[in-house]
Amino acid sequence: MSRPPRLLGASLALTTLLAASACAPSEDTRAAAAPGGGWSFTDDVGTTVELDARPERVAGLNDVVSSLWNLGIEPVATFGQTSAADDVQFEGRDLSGVEIVGESYGAIDLEALAAADPDVVVTSVYPVDSEGTLDGTQPLYGFESLEQQEQVARIAPIVAIAWRGSAADVVERTAELAAALGADTDGGEARAARQAYDDAAAALTEAASSGVTVLPVAAYPDEGFYMAKAADDPSLRLYRDLGVQFVDPGGEGYFWETASWEVVPQHRSDVLLYSLRGAMTPEQMAGQPTYGLLPAAQAGQVHPWEYVGMDHAAQARYMERLAGWLRDAQKVT
Repeated sequence: MSRPPRLLGASLALTTLLAASACAPSEDTRAAAAPGGGWSFTDDVGTTVELDARPERVAGLNDVVSSLWNLGIEPVATFGQTSAADDVQFEGRDLSGVEIVGESYGAIDLEALAAADPDVVVTSVYPVDSEGTLDGTQPLYGFESLEQQEQVARIAPIVAIAWRGSAADVVERTAELAAALGADTDGGEARAARQAYDDAAAALTEAASSGVTVLPVAAYPDEGFYMAKAADDPSLRLYRDLGVQFVDPGGEGYFWETASWEVVPQHRSDVLLYSLRGAMTPEQMAGQPTYGLLPAAQAGQVHPWEYVGMDHAAQARYMERLAGWLRDAQKVT
């Protein structure tokens, strides 16, 4: 069975990667003053970007620049699986000063990106297995090919952040990049965001103690359910570590296990989370006869699974929502 469309974001980690090593660089090589007083940053695929001065004009993948913006670094251009205008991570943002140069996966207007004149382009990189291995033979996330990636790199150097392990770690790594770009990650707003994150994490742990089970899915008319494995998604892994009881869909594959519509009722949960990226809505799923046999669907305990940015503010917002859904949920399995 084929994998979900690239609009799913992290789901396509398997085919959209570039890395020089399976291990992130050490702390002391990540961000430092370059020789002669310039700027230097070593990203998670081992590439060191050195510039004469700290980058001021940042472009990149929606998923990364939305978090940098939450940390005080406003982008000059964005691209991603959707337009930034339609991405929940930019909700409430004034995008009038941001050039949207891509509105679907891999479709980047290179001329528009060049016209935005970025000093650096930021994106992400995903592992190819549950051990966190990065693959150096594939493009970084967001690029349709190595050729396109090389074209972007001729416009501005690329910095990649690895989305692997727990979101708790990726959040800190994103903050390191933001600080290197000039963000005040120790200021009042940053401290408030960290406190909101800690409070939301505690609330989620308390709400999860009820024992309700959760299944995150991306559904398609012809393929049924793609069921996510919490250990392989940074955000889900964080929530699991905080006590959320995710259903284990089984299987040996990375990230997803699939189920045809005929057997979907065998995968029961108290709460169902549905992907917001290119997959079926609950209304569309309701057109499938077996969907209505799911306990979560019958109980109306179906909620959006947002692709959450790797920063304290974004994670806090979603954890607050998830905690509320779990608090209100009843055990129906």
